[in-house]
Amino acid sequence: MKYKFVKVSSKARVSFVLIITIGICTAATSVKSGKAVYKNLKVLPKQISSKDLQGIMVDDFQDGLGVTCGFCHANAKNGHGLDFESDEKPEKEISRAMMRMTIGINRKYFKQKHVLLGSEPLTVTCATCHKGEAFPERGEENK
Repeated sequence: MKYKFVKVSSKARVSFVLIITIGICTAATSVKSGKAVYKNLKVLPKQISSKDLQGIMVDDFQDGLGVTCGFCHANAKNGHGLDFESDEKPEKEISRAMMRMTIGINRKYFKQKHVLLGSEPLTVTCATCHKGEAFPERGEENK
């Protein structure tokens, strides 16, 4: 089999290289430098890494409250897994209020300037009150 080489003008070559370059750049920027982009985050940072988010969900919620993801997150409409973006379950908004409360307590009473959930220096965390229970025991003054 013999191949015939077609003479291509320099203008066509430049256009081809330009189109390929634009395609590569578009694909590279859509990856967003390895950080996942989560939707409907209202308390946690919008650009949180998957490692940090997973740490907060496991250490603060799963361990601190003794619950699994389905405690706050609604089932997916298709019946497979959870819909992490949904606000259908009221427990999710309660969790947000609790996160805001612990951030506020750490800022106001413990003078922590850059309070991030999941960070080591937090004085008050979910586990402070919950102690591994979804519904913490009420104190005598609240019974």
